[in-house]
Formats: sequence, C-alpha cells, structure tokens
Amino acid sequence: MATALSKANPLVYEKKERPARTRPGDAGFHEYEPELIDQLEIFDILLNIKDPEHPYSLEELKVVTEDVDDKRSYVSVTFTPTIEHCSMAKLIGLCLRVKLIRSLPSRFKVEIRVASGTHKEEDTLNKQLNDKERVAAVLENPNLVDMVDECLTPSYE
Repeated sequence: MATALSKANPLVYEKKERPARTRPGDAGFHEYEPELIDQLEIFDILLNIKDPEHPYSLEELKVVTEDVDDKRSYVSVTFTPTIEHCSMAKLIGLCLRVKLIRSLPSRFKVEIRVASGTHKEEDTLNKQLNDKERVAAVLENPNLVDMVDECLTPSYE
C-alpha cells in the first residue's frame, strides 16, 4: 500500500460490543421473513474494513457513519478522512462502495460521501465515488482491485 503515512498517529478507539443478530441458519430465524437492512447491519458489513495507511479498521478510527432506509432501499455512508488532504480518501470511499455492493441485495442504492468540510477535494471525491461509470472503470484495474481487496480482507489480530 502507501509508503508514507499522511497521519502517522491517528486517534484509535476501542471496538464496541454488538448484540447477537439472528441470521439465516440460526435458531429462531424464519426464512420467510425478509431480512431487514438497518443501521446495525450496515455497521456490521463495514466494521472490518482496514485503513489503507494504518493497521486499524475504520471502526477503530471512528470515521464512518451510516444512514439506512430499508423501505426506500437506500444506504448512505459518510466518512471523515483523518486529515484534510488525505491521499487515500478515494480508495477508502471505493472500499466502502465495493463492500456494500458485494454485501447488500441489488435493490439498494448506495451513496458514499466525504463528510462536509473534511477534505480539500470533497466535491470531486463525492462526484467520483457516486458515478457508476467511473467506479466501474476503476474496478477494471487489477492493481486497484487488489488494493481494495486488501482493505476488505478481515484481520484476526
């Protein structure tokens, strides 16, 4: 990944304990009940994404917030780069988008945004991360796909 760190010592938080969720195959889960996609579900999907520059997850850095409307099939994720000129912001946003696309039913519209006022190229990043053709073109690059997959691979430290 990157060799020079943008922010060598980011603020790191403890991981939260989460309540157990009933999933397909669990006792008490009924297949005929459609699975509700809620904020906790999105949080669970995104919690193990690794920061490309640090050995921490985005959860530990507390840089992601989720907004979900299951009835409208809409998920919005906002992330806050650790510094305003973060060179990895585009890769982080791409990782968030790819993880959600791979994990959610296809009925969902996904929006990824950089938190307002937190990056010097906020408008450009938001346009790029939400343009389907640009994202598809980027994902044709095997080197970038490898970088995304590396960030999405859970670490079991």
